Amino acid sequence: MHDPLGEHDSIDGPSRQPRNTPPMSAASRMPPRSEQTLRRRQERGELRVRTAAAFRGLVEENGLAAAYDATDVVVAADAGFTDQATLQLGLGPSEPPIRMRDATVGGVAAMAAGGAGDLVISAAMGGARVLADLLGGGPVELLATGEGTRLQPRRELHTSIHLASIGTGRLLLSRAISENGVVAVSSAEGVVRSPYGPLVGPFGNALHDCAGADSIGLAMPGLGLLGPGSPVLVGGAIGWVVGPGSGHQPNPKRLPSGHACTPGAVAAVCVDLHELRPEWVRACRFEGLGQALLVAIAAPIALLDSGVARQAATGNGTLVAPVLDMSIPRRIKPSLGSVTYAELHGGRLEVGGQRLRAAPVHSPRLAAAAADDLVERLRQGTFPLRLPLLSLGKRPGILPLEV
Repeated sequence: MHDPLGEHDSIDGPSRQPRNTPPMSAASRMPPRSEQTLRRRQERGELRVRTAAAFRGLVEENGLAAAYDATDVVVAADAGFTDQATLQLGLGPSEPPIRMRDATVGGVAAMAAGGAGDLVISAAMGGARVLADLLGGGPVELLATGEGTRLQPRRELHTSIHLASIGTGRLLLSRAISENGVVAVSSAEGVVRSPYGPLVGPFGNALHDCAGADSIGLAMPGLGLLGPGSPVLVGGAIGWVVGPGSGHQPNPKRLPSGHACTPGAVAAVCVDLHELRPEWVRACRFEGLGQALLVAIAAPIALLDSGVARQAATGNGTLVAPVLDMSIPRRIKPSLGSVTYAELHGGRLEVGGQRLRAAPVHSPRLAAAAADDLVERLRQGTFPLRLPLLSLGKRPGILPLEV
């Protein structure tokens, strides 16, 4: 029978230790592992995988060393809203051919890339609804005008397209995974329409966009195990990290444990439209701000050493998020301190002596479903386990415009 604790000795009792030998330290009981070792275990169907919540529970029950010894990979997940997404549609030629200049898809303006059948649509400007229609199986109207050249004489095109009629389709999430989130509040009278939802002021409610210890960024500080080419589960499909994302800040203020105190490193992700599952990619609308997508994303965290395990085991009572006043129309919002994710999950927090109700602007249920799905794929060997060849880089992604 396969030993569920793997290749290393357990720490269940002193019988494993030679007599007259001092007890091993926790670090010595947590030897590092290589990527090749974990891949071999996956090939044999012996990879030990747990969600971030299950791993923390095992740590609380048996200690970090025992939990590390019984776990190879931890899975963390997010299911948040984003308007920083782009649809890229590759359409085949018409007869006669057309060199597109202006186009609309489902009534939404699209940019013709290169003049052929390649179209780019912003999710915030209506692309979220177009994606929902395509994933739902319905036809989407395509209207286009062309230049009318000798080799591409067609000047107008009116047809309908389905997902199956799109040769290559991709969804690019420019801010797919972020290290941490924020807690949004408003000091102004009335309702402020923010990217996090409606804020009632002064200080009537608080909205937070990160799941805390179960999130990818706080279970994996610095997104250190993600880089160009890293596989992640995006909307039920295997997607790939393409590099640092919008607003990438690799050097934020950090706790002694290495966890970011504010939004920090960001990864951009690309995924094939044809593989997406509509239940995990949903269109929505923020009143006064436009459309957005709710996307479930899960990522594996290979427990290569005790440091990675210790960071993945950090709980919500330690992790913090900044409280920002979103009613101030400035690039840098006033900070009102920070709160722990334990407080946020409790539904209330205190700001300036006032008690506020706190609510998530993400879906814990969808994130948990994505995490469970990735756990099974890793165990079955249907999801690749791969470390990045390159890091996300140290160049900051926010360089203010000088005006």
